[in-house]
Amino acid sequence: MSLAGDARVLWSMLRGQPRHGEHAERLAAFYGPQARQYDAFRERLLQGRAEMLDDLLQALAVQRGTLDGAHIVELGGGTGRNLLFLDDRLPRLGRIQVVDLCAPLLAEARRRFGEHRNVEIIEADACTWQPPAPVDAVYLSYALTMIPDWRAALDNALAMLKRGGVLGVVDFYVSEPAPAAGLARHGWVTRTFWPRWFAHDGVRPNPAHLRALRGRLPEHALVEALAPVPYLPLARVPYYRFVGRTAR
Repeated sequence: MSLAGDARVLWSMLRGQPRHGEHAERLAAFYGPQARQYDAFRERLLQGRAEMLDDLLQALAVQRGTLDGAHIVELGGGTGRNLLFLDDRLPRLGRIQVVDLCAPLLAEARRRFGEHRNVEIIEADACTWQPPAPVDAVYLSYALTMIPDWRAALDNALAMLKRGGVLGVVDFYVSEPAPAAGLARHGWVTRTFWPRWFAHDGVRPNPAHLRALRGRLPEHALVEALAPVPYLPLARVPYYRFVGRTAR
């Protein structure tokens, strides 16, 4: 990515997300000017997406016996960048629907995947949109922290899954002050700094996200890690990869 492109994204981030208007309007105002540069900049920040999708598709193949014909939904899919991680597995899927509320980012998704017969780009609210029939898998990639009513989005994702369906999430987070045994424990500085840093751009790392996921889907795999931050060489932001299965 060019320095000019980086500068455009950084300027948008410095200005922050507008505080007034409907959620869709705030997203469009914030992401519209940086839509073309969005993926290139965040490629260095949004870690673990390919690995989460690998884990999700592996769990789905075990559940169904094959990936062929599977129906998958991405909530908060933005530009559709994550579909590129699927590589030659994408044509095997029966249907994949990318749902987002931000029109400028979806325009990029349509530009990329408009000719793919099994890809549908949908402008809708991840908290309320439902597919016509239950689906095999749902995932959210750095989206749960960007949805103000994240509990509604999580409830909606689980409601659209078939029995035994798979849910995948990768996102920023901070730990509880005293996390459950076996989970990472972040210091006070980490737990205070990152939520304040990201809130300026409408991103809300929250320990309640991971607590809710683990509680709703006891059968799951979880990886906690740290990601580098562009232009902050010493900084590392916590993120997690979660893949869980509903009751069969």
